[in-house]
Amino acid sequence: MKIEFAESAICDLEDIRAYYTEQQVPQVGENFIVEIISHIETLPDNPEIGRQVPEFQMPSIRELIHSPFRIVYVLNEASINAVAIKTKGYKSSLVFFCEYATAVNYT
Repeated sequence: MKIEFAESAICDLEDIRAYYTEQQVPQVGENFIVEIISHIETLPDNPEIGRQVPEFQMPSIRELIHSPFRIVYVLNEASINAVAIKTKGYKSSLVFFCEYATAVNYT
């Protein structure tokens, strides 16, 4: 099963790097990025390991918790699409998913 990263997820990783660089602890940001990517890379072996995203209650929209982040992904037959990497308290998950779903004609 192939792993794909939506542009939004890549931007989120860049935001994580920028935030920790601004906090003058760039290595913390780099470590998080490496750990998050490693966590995502475990998904092909067990793609349903993440729980369903509570905001959607759809089996194909799942998330991994990599504290303090939520890694949101969409599970398809042939691929896993990482769509967002946000802090657990981030409340605009509906917005980013709606934009993604519209772009790929998921809805």
